[in-house]
Amino acid sequence: MLMWILVLVRILLRVCLASGHSEHVAARSWQGQGTQHNLEEIIIGRCYNYIRVINPTVGEKNCSAIWEAFQKAFVYKDPCNVSPTDYEAFIRLAFHKIPQNKALFWENTKLLVHRYADKTRRMMPLGDTLIGLLADDLDWCGQLDAPGINFQSCPSTTECENNPVNSFWIIASETYAKEAEGIVSVMLNGSISTGTFPKDGFFAEYELPNWNKNKISEVRIWIMDNINGPDRESCGTGTVGELEDILRRQHFNYSCIDNVRTVRILECVDFPNEAACTCI
Repeated sequence: MLMWILVLVRILLRVCLASGHSEHVAARSWQGQGTQHNLEEIIIGRCYNYIRVINPTVGEKNCSAIWEAFQKAFVYKDPCNVSPTDYEAFIRLAFHKIPQNKALFWENTKLLVHRYADKTRRMMPLGDTLIGLLADDLDWCGQLDAPGINFQSCPSTTECENNPVNSFWIIASETYAKEAEGIVSVMLNGSISTGTFPKDGFFAEYELPNWNKNKISEVRIWIMDNINGPDRESCGTGTVGELEDILRRQHFNYSCIDNVRTVRILECVDFPNEAACTCI
């Protein structure tokens, strides 16, 4: 009889533990995509590709150490309790200067920006620096239990602002902005319905406030409409006018151009029959 009681107790314990584990896992389900598999190989591979092929001028970097610093910022941590400062060691290891006149900021024009920048040949937006390229288009987050990384789901910014991805891009944006020097360009979307210069965008919140006026000789604002429109905002109007007011108050020299011809030509490569492309 005693043996059967012990067996029953063990069965009940297993059921309780399994039930508790299921609740624990369910509580860690988030709205965002989980961490990409092989994240370590992706980061280290991108690092070597950058320093050997894309931009060897940055010199030698310890790609393994960069990965270690990156993963220490979020692995085995609450994914809603990762701050920008957790990435400081990573930033120090991956940091390099931005060439004069090559800083290019943007909102809602990412694809066009990177086509125009041409992998640092013309310009060097954040995503074409080593810091930005390593994390571009990736999702990642940690968890308190093994294996320390959540491959199933990660919190979105609406669920918690101090998530690993958002905190990363905050410190990356601030670091990039502080290095802008000479002529600085900003490419914004004139067709977006939520405002060409969104106040809650990374450019307005983390980049523009970190510009060093003593290092910047001129700001060039480029307002690019989608190839088939609509033309919602232009230089001097709406939120673009608000951006211009900010630059004037802070005594920046600036210019503003609607639909810069050289950039428009790139758009027209894919849409040669659009009306906007017939007379450029």
